[in-house]
Amino acid sequence: MLVSAYAGSGFAGAWTAKQHSFYEKLAFNYYFSNETFNAAGDRGRTPGNGKFTDYNISNYFEYGLWDSLTVINSLTYKWIENTDTALRAIAKGLGDVDLGLRYKLLESEKVGIVSSQLLFKIPGPYGKNDPLPLGNGQYDMEVKLLYGRSLYPLIPGYGNVEIGYRWRAEAPSDEVRYLIEFGVDLTKKLYTRAKLDGTLSVDNGKKLDSSGNPTATNNYDLGKLDVTVGYKAAPDWGVEASYVPAIYGQNTAAGATYSLAVYFKTP
Repeated sequence: MLVSAYAGSGFAGAWTAKQHSFYEKLAFNYYFSNETFNAAGDRGRTPGNGKFTDYNISNYFEYGLWDSLTVINSLTYKWIENTDTALRAIAKGLGDVDLGLRYKLLESEKVGIVSSQLLFKIPGPYGKNDPLPLGNGQYDMEVKLLYGRSLYPLIPGYGNVEIGYRWRAEAPSDEVRYLIEFGVDLTKKLYTRAKLDGTLSVDNGKKLDSSGNPTATNNYDLGKLDVTVGYKAAPDWGVEASYVPAIYGQNTAAGATYSLAVYFKTP
């Protein structure tokens, strides 16, 4: 109960939504990259002076079927562009869609909360062989274990840790997903949180031809730092600003995302 009042004003991390309550976040995101992590993990300019941009509007939604079971949905509409000295490609449309369930396994004041999560990624209505596809064009399934704990009364905040495995159909490599999160209320209305969001390739995928989308590569590792500041305008809505740079990786673009969002929730 305490964490719903803390950083994020939503059902953060391992926590599930109360029955019939909801959380919805609508965000405008801008991603830009003119650098790449190579196979050795070194960061450098993209060959051919390449630049990749992704303007998108995303919607994230959670709904409590029961106190212990939450439904998750996420979808994104994208405008992407990839340019270098030899070509310029542009694409727009609905990207991949996530559907999932989070189930509370254990909760106590002393231990915290432990949950499991099942997530399916469904490819959007784009062609995976397009000159600039909006994704990999295949299905994913992910299972995850989550642990969260309120840090009250020490500080008005929470901590959260997640570890999961993602099976990817067809050619792309399977992945280990991990996340470490910490959030705190600065005042009654102002809060902040930070996340280390990581992907580690299992390196069991087939070699893929270049798709033109440097963020939809195969056998890649990526670590992102997500720093967010939010303002609780009212009990049922607020606004957030986020900066999410790539800080380490391999075989993928090395860019950063800037986001502005508004969220709505059950008071």
